[in-house]
Amino acid sequence: MPAPKHILGSLVLAALLSLQAPASAQTRDVPGARDYPGIGRFAGSVATAYVVKDFDATRMQAAAFKDGQPTDARRLEGRIVRIAYRTNPGPSILEVSRNFETQLAKAGFETLLACDTDACGAIPFTESIDTLPVPQMWVDGFNYRYYAGRKTEGGRETWASVIVSQNNQDITAQVTVAELGAIANKMVDAAAMAKGLGETGHIALYGIYFDTDKAVLKPESRPTLEQIAKLLTSQPQLSVFIVGHTDSQGAYDYNLDLSKRRAEAVAAELVKSFRIAQTRLRTAGVGLLAPVGSNATEAGRALNRRVELVAP
Repeated sequence: MPAPKHILGSLVLAALLSLQAPASAQTRDVPGARDYPGIGRFAGSVATAYVVKDFDATRMQAAAFKDGQPTDARRLEGRIVRIAYRTNPGPSILEVSRNFETQLAKAGFETLLACDTDACGAIPFTESIDTLPVPQMWVDGFNYRYYAGRKTEGGRETWASVIVSQNNQDITAQVTVAELGAIANKMVDAAAMAKGLGETGHIALYGIYFDTDKAVLKPESRPTLEQIAKLLTSQPQLSVFIVGHTDSQGAYDYNLDLSKRRAEAVAAELVKSFRIAQTRLRTAGVGLLAPVGSNATEAGRALNRRVELVAP
């Protein structure tokens, strides 16, 4: 009988990965990376990826597979944090995983599942969870350990998973945290923009999206950009400052530059896609210098990461 396609595909992938150069060339965290509060990392690890989405979905397994099929698959929506790590040769998969599991228990997470390769469900199991792409995260479907846990605090439900595997002799791990919640309404229409500019001289926009530490607009930003263009088209004499803001995470000079580049990206897209005259748009970046929330909390930092329109 022919082998199932998912097994053949995984075998080919495993063979290809075995030919890759060791990932140990990376000696420092990717820019902007930080550990999830209360969880941390295994000693000596470096962060190979750090991806945070204010609203996204992730897949976790709350129970092991049975007969090759999931028995308690979860699709979780909310704020999703994905962090991948690499640890140099020395520790075992079990040692790294146990350290994470112990720390998560201390942080208040109830263990739902903690299993090794065969007990989890082998290769099909790894194909049914959320992992970052190679080379950010390496998962050997023949050798891994998985953990999933959940906690409820102050009426808020948070899930966490950890998958630990191996690439050559390096240990790889990915921590995924899902802070469950409904999507926030971040749409501000042209009328609200005009009202804000008229009443207070500025309006904060939270519907403009960038990946962490990048200044490339994401497609999800288009509805808000359309409303900015609608405002400017309806008021031909209006010119605005586009001002980028960041939270306090990261170096001061880096954040100033990042916020400026993000403002410039917004202006460039308005000119390119909506035919707004460049002369009507001036840009600036102030980094962390004008917070509207406390940078000591994630909720406050989320408020501080924004783009504003400012009346001259």
